[in-house]
Amino acid sequence: MTVIILTNCPTGLRGFLTRWLLEISAGVFVGNPSARIRDVLWDEVRQYADQGRALLAYTTNNEQGFTFRTHDHAWHPTDHEGITLIRRPDPNALRPAPDTTSPANAQSPSTGWSKASKRRRFGRG
Repeated sequence: MTVIILTNCPTGLRGFLTRWLLEISAGVFVGNPSARIRDVLWDEVRQYADQGRALLAYTTNNEQGFTFRTHDHAWHPTDHEGITLIRRPDPNALRPAPDTTSPANAQSPSTGWSKASKRRRFGRG
């Protein structure tokens, strides 16, 4: 079983995939091609995806029973002791570090709540 999911890809690529796979929803293709055909399809998807994203999942003989590949995704597959996991980007790494050198940021007032709100939130009273 092979599943290819396309996001923001050209319609011509979707038409190409319908020669080999069934499009069961917009951008979701399912089928059972041979491994050679699957690799050729994935090469074509990577070549013609432009700024779009693509995901390929297929059955294989491993502990999970499947494996997957990604193209232009922020989440990347990572092998962890024989199991493939998805590594999501750290949202804190995308934010710039706060500037503590300026006097305005160094002594900014706390953004806390009133004492009554804290009591209600944490269940003390």
